[in-house]
Amino acid sequence: MNKAEDLANNIESSATQIVVENDVNNKVNYLDYLPDEAKEILKSLANKWENVLDANELEVIPLKGAMTNEVFQIKWQTTEGEMSRKVLVRIYGEGTDIFFDRENEIRTFAFISKNGQGPRLLGRFAQGRLEEFIRARTLSAPDMRDPSISALIASKMKEFHDLDMPGSKNVYLWERLRDWLIEARRLLSPEEVEMFHLNTMDKEISLLEKELSITPQRIGFCHNDLQYGNIMLDEVTNSVTIIDYEYASYNPVAYDIANHFSEMAANYHTETPHILDYSKYPDLEERQRFVHTYLSSSGEQPSDNEVQKLLDEIEKYTLASHLLWGLWGIVSEHVNKIDFDYKEYAKQRFQEYWSRKNHLLSPNGSSHDNVIDGNGEEALESIVNKKSAKSTPISRKLKKFFGLGLFRSKH
Repeated sequence: MNKAEDLANNIESSATQIVVENDVNNKVNYLDYLPDEAKEILKSLANKWENVLDANELEVIPLKGAMTNEVFQIKWQTTEGEMSRKVLVRIYGEGTDIFFDRENEIRTFAFISKNGQGPRLLGRFAQGRLEEFIRARTLSAPDMRDPSISALIASKMKEFHDLDMPGSKNVYLWERLRDWLIEARRLLSPEEVEMFHLNTMDKEISLLEKELSITPQRIGFCHNDLQYGNIMLDEVTNSVTIIDYEYASYNPVAYDIANHFSEMAANYHTETPHILDYSKYPDLEERQRFVHTYLSSSGEQPSDNEVQKLLDEIEKYTLASHLLWGLWGIVSEHVNKIDFDYKEYAKQRFQEYWSRKNHLLSPNGSSHDNVIDGNGEEALESIVNKKSAKSTPISRKLKKFFGLGLFRSKH
């Protein structure tokens, strides 16, 4: 699921959900929430299933936590008694076009469904779609660090990256960064643009694009938001399914893995879900194990040099991840209404960018360096000091605003 949904408790998904049924007990008729076209498709589906007692007797249960979409579990009683047939109805939310193209997302979902990589697409209507309800569980934040589960994720990511998705196979990362920067500048006041340093962010994006495009890289179809809420685990078959493809596009695979590693700092099921703990970023041994599993999942054993090269690329692409989700936080502060401190989240992502940038982009910066870099302050000061002599108090404001020196990662 995307972050806007996950931050509200990470309950929505395209598969097994944690269902809150209090509203059902209050006798709310959620059937009225479904468009007529969706009801007709649901009844048509149920009529094809021989074990459904009555296709017209469907129970509609809202799945709590969804903010981008409205999501409902649909149940019918079956001839087996306690067992029931279930599907998922997703009604698209408004305003999501800021972050992704819904038509592209639908095409992606349909293709992945057809290729057996995710929930099956059961039907479409004007405002949404019907999806298979997979019987599995959503991962938790600690699951991401479990070596056996991490190995399953690494292999599944390689499989996902190897998908031959129809359409353009151009890298989309840099265009998305620039689009979100434009949107963030539009939404913020001039003072906020200055405070978040967005007036020079386009130069940072261009610098990253140049530095990270020097050497040839493997491009694949990337999920781009592989946090724990977007991974389902079937404990019977010991397999994982990647779900929710709103942000999916072709990108360097190193970026997708970097984003996955960065998400290990987050736990969206705490009293302070916006707080990131970068001490939970995977250590060198964990990263090596993940990358080795990823590269060997196709059957060939990678060389040490191949593993190290991808590790180094991944560490550098964490910078792009920090910028992207920092911008996402700024935009979300203005378009999402859920109780989440998007601005503080954005500050932490930007701070991590500044504190790691100089080290990771230096000639000797690499994934096997577990050095805590304190150059975030110097980076900000060097830019601010190019302004007028009045920049001194601004420099202090920036350091205080970004909390430089307060959040330090160990990776």
